[in-house]
Amino acid sequence: MAQAACERKFEIIGEALNQLSKVDPVLASKISDLPQIIAFRNQLIHGYAKIKASTVWTVIEDSLPPLLKCVCELLDDLGES
Repeated sequence: MAQAACERKFEIIGEALNQLSKVDPVLASKISDLPQIIAFRNQLIHGYAKIKASTVWTVIEDSLPPLLKCVCELLDDLGES
């Protein structure tokens, strides 16, 4: 259940960033690894049967903290936090 919840949140993050890249490509370009984040979302949506719990956990540990930091900094720059 926890894995499914995490996967769902990554799907939402990936879709939000995909939409951002269409609406404001300049802002989206400031998010490191944007193409990989969107690709991970696509894997979760279309290749869900092949996703391993260890892959999701690795993304949580290695990729989520830098993404959170980047998004917080962008929100600070925009005066949104």
